[in-house]
Order: sequence, then C-alpha cells, then structure tokens
Amino acid sequence: MVIGALEVNLLIGGAQSLKDKRMVLRSLKDRIRQKFNVAVAEVEDNDKWQLGVLGIVTVSNDKAHANEVLSRVVNFVEEDGEARLENFRMTFY
Repeated sequence: MVIGALEVNLLIGGAQSLKDKRMVLRSLKDRIRQKFNVAVAEVEDNDKWQLGVLGIVTVSNDKAHANEVLSRVVNFVEEDGEARLENFRMTFY
C-alpha cells in the first residue's frame, strides 16, 4: 500500500476577507474531490485571508499511480485560476 500526500500552498489574491478565502477554497476542494477521488482539507493558515494550504491524499497499490494522480492535481490547481499555486510538496509513505 502506498499513501501519497500533497501539500499545496496557495495565494488567493482576490480575497478581501476570510469569507472570500473560504468560498474559493471550498469550491476548489470540492472540484478536486470530484475530479480525482482524493481526500482534501485545509491544513494551515486558517486565519490568513489571502493564504491557503491544502493537504491532499490518495491511496494506491502503486507509487507511480499515486504520483500520477497527485501530479494531475497540481496541474489542475495551476490551470484553475481561482488561486495562484505558490509551491507544493509531495511525499509518499
């Protein structure tokens, strides 16, 4: 069993409040869940209204497959446009 974890750091430039930030992140989290069948949660910077950190996890029987899924998530976030991808980190267990 392979667990792939992805940490995504986002800049939400248009957010003027925590409510704006949460609307953007909720929408992004829901679309990531639906499209890639992964677990997603906001994991840091909960009180900073222009920064967001998402934790995304997938489980597979093959590291290459887990890497492919998480790489597609990164590409999706980069192309989405609601929030700017500042950086990311992938880890496998």
